[in-house]
Amino acid sequence: MSGSRRDSRIFLSPPWCGGSERANVSAAFDSGYVAPCGPMADAFERRIAAHCGVPSAAALSSGTAALDLIFDMLGVGRGDTVVCSDLTFIASAAPAVHRGAAPAFVDSDPATGQISIPLLRKAVAELRPKCVVATDLYGECCDYDALEAVCAEAGAALVCDSAEAFGSKWKDRPAGTAGFAGVFSFNGNKIVTTGGGGALVSRDPAVVERARWLSQQAREPFPWYEHARTGYNYRMPNLSAAVGLGQLDAFPEILARKRAIFDFYRKAFPALEPFPCHPDSFPTHWLSVFLFPSQAERDDAAARCAAHGIETRPVWKPMHLQPVFKDAAAFGGETSADFFARGICLPSGAGLDAESLERIRGVLGGG
Repeated sequence: MSGSRRDSRIFLSPPWCGGSERANVSAAFDSGYVAPCGPMADAFERRIAAHCGVPSAAALSSGTAALDLIFDMLGVGRGDTVVCSDLTFIASAAPAVHRGAAPAFVDSDPATGQISIPLLRKAVAELRPKCVVATDLYGECCDYDALEAVCAEAGAALVCDSAEAFGSKWKDRPAGTAGFAGVFSFNGNKIVTTGGGGALVSRDPAVVERARWLSQQAREPFPWYEHARTGYNYRMPNLSAAVGLGQLDAFPEILARKRAIFDFYRKAFPALEPFPCHPDSFPTHWLSVFLFPSQAERDDAAARCAAHGIETRPVWKPMHLQPVFKDAAAFGGETSADFFARGICLPSGAGLDAESLERIRGVLGGG
């Protein structure tokens, strides 16, 4: 948690605990289940599934592992194209690249901040990709209705990279529940954390069952270790799930705190433009993201914050600007590049107190 002392560092998005996490971990130790699998992992899966309104979920070691399992199940490999959001973290594309697929990137919509539907339609028509990975950015959702329509037309599987969006919604649809499957991250900086971990969800229980089986080395149902194919060691440890259950208990308060922090910044800094959000998206504001009028003003503000022990971060550097993807196909890119140039992620930890928020306002010169 961020402290209230004037000389303490204010971090970008540290975890915040509601109280039952420690007791859950102690209970897991007492039960003897300290390895992967166990009652806490099973309970965590049920809670995630219930939250998302889907039949089941697979608790995994990371969101990246969840994406890798999805690409395995879709048969992504050499000669395939995978279209991804341009404004995202590299993990959206890296597992597909590791399998030999070629990534292609689609710019953001300036009005919503999420993947541009017109440019996506152009990309899938030209490239005929195996799948589309649409990132739900910063606790907001993409237009799931439009994405499903475009992907169905093109015969491409839709994957929701909802690593940043647990708890958000598109209309009445929870994040991660469109298309073939969705993934969440429960890394230490996310709105819900298990210390490190992720989950895979799908409206098709067979997809989740297959992912869970693959995540446990694809072991066949024999008393001995029998394998008809190779799998992965991607299962979430029981101790991590114990932390996650405590986080889910506290989630209503965490969500309220995140949204209140965003509201504070919006009122404190009227000259800044909030990161765009579609009116049909219910945002969690996992991170509070704002746009300065210019890159120079953004850089100056970030430097002032750093000098006062306040951690900020630029908006994601677009994938088409990453050296590793310099030869990849890209559709547009101007909007995501502009967001990167002018955007800043402000401290958003649920534990931020009033004194810390006022300290940030003082450094940034709010109105």
